[in-house]
Amino acid sequence: MFANTNLGVMNLGFPDVCLTPPYALPIPYPNIALSLTHIPSQFKVLIGGGLAENLLTEGTTSLGDTTGVDTGLISHEVAGQDQPVLGSFKVLYGTAFATRLTTVNIQNGINSVGVSLTPAQLVALLLG
Repeated sequence: MFANTNLGVMNLGFPDVCLTPPYALPIPYPNIALSLTHIPSQFKVLIGGGLAENLLTEGTTSLGDTTGVDTGLISHEVAGQDQPVLGSFKVLYGTAFATRLTTVNIQNGINSVGVSLTPAQLVALLLG
């Protein structure tokens, strides 16, 4: 799988169940987070001009559930942060395991589980 960088990986999570007005009905929404807004945890590994991401990389915001303004059912957040959970088990960037395409993420706080779907670069593969 291709290594994740901060150049535009799209993480998609579904369902992101949020309470929606006017009656606070729980409705599922798709949740999208882009790595362009991630805060890197290491600054030494560059791949294709972008900083490589590991499990300590913090996401700032995730989108798609903005109509559910009465917050998420579990996280009680709207457009909450995303965080990678599982990555490569053999490659370390800095002090944490690297993330790659199909890395499992939690999105909108802990309201939704998603995966990294689009590659940000096509040069480096993490095969372990």
